Amino acid sequence: MAGFENHLHERLRALAQNLWWTWHPEVISIFTDLDPHVWRQVEHNPMAFLNRVTPEVIEERASELVLESRINYAFRRLNEYIEQEKTWGFIHGGNLNSRPVAYYSAEFGLHESMPIYSGGLGILAGDHLKSASDLGVPLVGIGLLYQQGYFCQRLNSEGWQEEDYINLDTRDQPIQPVTDPGGNPVVVRVDTRTTPLLARIWKLLVGRVSLILLDTNVEGNSVEDRELTARLYGGDARLRMRQEILLGIGGSRALKALNIYPGVMHLNEGHSAFAILEEVRRVMEYEQIPLGRALRRVSLHTVFTTHTPVEAGHDRFPPDLVEENLGVFRERMGLSHDEFMALGRVNPNDRGEPFCMTVLALKGSRRANGVSAIHGHVSRMMWNGLWPGRRESEVPIGHITNGVHVLSWLAPQMYQLFQTWLGQDWPTRMVHPDVWEAVEDIDDGELWETHQSLKMRLIRFVRRRLLKQSARLGHEETVKLIDGILDPDVLTIGCARRFATYKRTDLILSQPERLAKLINDADRPIQIIFAGKAHPRDDAGKALMQRIARFSYESAHKLKVAFVEDYDYNVARHLVQGVDVWLNNPRRPLEACGTSGQKVVLNGGLNLSVLDGWWNEAYDGRNGFAIGHGGMHNDQQVQNRRDAEYLYQTLESEVVPLYYHRDSQGIPSAWVARMKHAMMSLGWRFIADRMVKDYAERFYLPAAEATSAETD
Repeated sequence: MAGFENHLHERLRALAQNLWWTWHPEVISIFTDLDPHVWRQVEHNPMAFLNRVTPEVIEERASELVLESRINYAFRRLNEYIEQEKTWGFIHGGNLNSRPVAYYSAEFGLHESMPIYSGGLGILAGDHLKSASDLGVPLVGIGLLYQQGYFCQRLNSEGWQEEDYINLDTRDQPIQPVTDPGGNPVVVRVDTRTTPLLARIWKLLVGRVSLILLDTNVEGNSVEDRELTARLYGGDARLRMRQEILLGIGGSRALKALNIYPGVMHLNEGHSAFAILEEVRRVMEYEQIPLGRALRRVSLHTVFTTHTPVEAGHDRFPPDLVEENLGVFRERMGLSHDEFMALGRVNPNDRGEPFCMTVLALKGSRRANGVSAIHGHVSRMMWNGLWPGRRESEVPIGHITNGVHVLSWLAPQMYQLFQTWLGQDWPTRMVHPDVWEAVEDIDDGELWETHQSLKMRLIRFVRRRLLKQSARLGHEETVKLIDGILDPDVLTIGCARRFATYKRTDLILSQPERLAKLINDADRPIQIIFAGKAHPRDDAGKALMQRIARFSYESAHKLKVAFVEDYDYNVARHLVQGVDVWLNNPRRPLEACGTSGQKVVLNGGLNLSVLDGWWNEAYDGRNGFAIGHGGMHNDQQVQNRRDAEYLYQTLESEVVPLYYHRDSQGIPSAWVARMKHAMMSLGWRFIADRMVKDYAERFYLPAAEATSAETD
């Protein structure tokens, strides 16, 4: 019997050690069925689950529930997936198959159980890895292993955000330390003017793709440097710079230590731009050529994606900090201080200009892009100064619009519905528009019932979270009313964002009387679920959040407005799968893309958004709702008032009437028709498989095929 126990336990551990399980509900359901209480307790972490549930208990539960065949089937499917050779990448990948893409990112959002992400940038990076795996695009990720991740959020009784940090237990994570033949950890080193930076290497499997993570909590580092990878986006400029040196230079050296020689470097945002300098240094030393030629050589196989149209989002470092941390590196390159600083300056001769990571990334990459059409335009305007004499339209920054990894965000119930109506093989053909045409044939009642069941699931989830929040805060009235909070028959709006002021999450609160009328309408009410985090040092963002939290605490709104604490992957998944409408109203044109609304579409929700980011490309008048007509005003207050008026007009005259107009069967048939049209017109366009194919065909393959025959 012991062999049988170990057999099941080993197969479950093999499943847990590859994050392939995160987009396969049949594997998740195995762990849920084995012990739902422990599964929820460990926050859906299968490694932590297996460390707490003994093989004997697993054997007993598997026998009771007849789970052995399901475990064996999942194990076979994982191995078949890994071993499959005839993938899209194998057929179309060319010489990427011998020299893969190195994908650098400061954060990776793969699942709530691996909290090394803060928000959209990390979730996008995680989706990129997953789709590269599904497509078989040869790619390896490089990031940092944050021992405390991003913060856990809680609100106090005044609605003010407070931050908690929890240490990550590597024993509960599906990561393996990289060791040498003698069993010693492989360590990379970067010398600075003060202390050397040391980091060990960890490896994580994401389907067919590997993710390499660096960790400075090692012997030989100073106390300060041991905490360098403690928190994501914490600390001052010096800490931030040393993190980015580790990510870029250390990441490049980690690849070499693993004998991985990429054909393409893809820098996801400017945090990793120092990887360019490491490659330039290596080329200068190996080929004995000057800086200019080496930089051009490296740029041929470097891809850079910028994600922010907000000036504050581009890291800049003063000269003294650059010299302290990169002076040794600069000397090894044979450059003067001014020559080195010039690499990160728009105006190389301006000694007062700081070193900008985005500037370095743009100078060191032949292919650069924004993440939507509007963002590409904004980026060309922002960085036009790097190409003096060129018109904005000639600036070499294009765009590839972001997409989402479908199977990570699609509710299992919707997946089953698509299996029935779109065909068993739809996941392998989802980038083709004709696959989604079959959505038209889905029975209206079946689609609506599926959506309603997901909304009820969301409401139960929100009630559980509110019960904990309210009990902690002493909100006894809310505890008593918990079963009456939110109504599955009421139009439910979701609004979850990073709480930055330009995202204007409180725009809907700008006309309180009008909002109260919508919420309390006897026949056609609305209800709203808010969630989101503010950066720990952004007091303006925290104040905005506090306003919304206090609004939700008021007795008049207690049953119809909810603020869910600690927005993370799990909260996001419930929200995008269950809301009727996704509200997004940033100040145009400051939304680079905004992928949350793309996830909503897949699950039958509709978008209500300003025409910015992806929605400006997506909206066709019948697949959701627009706030305004895309206009802008120099005066922010004027624009806010105009957009608020458009928001209320659209809610009152379009969204609410359409939702509550029912046919003889009680189904909002016109609303369901809009749901279907949204899926058909958007389901194939704004997905990560399409995005990764775009990168592969437009950027990766040309970069990999570029020869080193360029001349001065």
